[in-house]
Amino acid sequence: MKLAADRLLGFMLIGLAAFVAVQAINLEIPFSYEPVGPRAFPLGLAILLAGLSLVLVLRPGEDGHWPTGPLALKLVLVLALLLTYAILFIRLGFVPTSLLVVAALARLFGASWAKAWITGIALAVGSYLLFTSGLGIGLPTGTWLGAII
Repeated sequence: MKLAADRLLGFMLIGLAAFVAVQAINLEIPFSYEPVGPRAFPLGLAILLAGLSLVLVLRPGEDGHWPTGPLALKLVLVLALLLTYAILFIRLGFVPTSLLVVAALARLFGASWAKAWITGIALAVGSYLLFTSGLGIGLPTGTWLGAII
């Protein structure tokens, strides 16, 4: 049964990778972003996901069991935080949303409050600078804070 589940998941992830690749290819990008531009990142992730999914299809795991107790709760909380991130990304902006979600994830996995905030700030600001200055990709600044600031 485990083998079938792994292979089924692998095929589903290959389908997801194909969907992401098609969406990335169909992105309307101004000529100034070529040859790398914003199309390369999702396309690279789709290729990576397809490759790893193929490994799951060809070499499924031998034994497996569903997580229970505290680990299952942590996994559900991680999923809830990622959904929250997707919902708040445009409304609150990249930096505040990333800071809050990364700090919450760090706390969830046992970091102290100080380490969680430092990690959140470093990752949010560092990735913002990487995308905006390094790759030239604009990130949302948020619509909710725009009215306040």
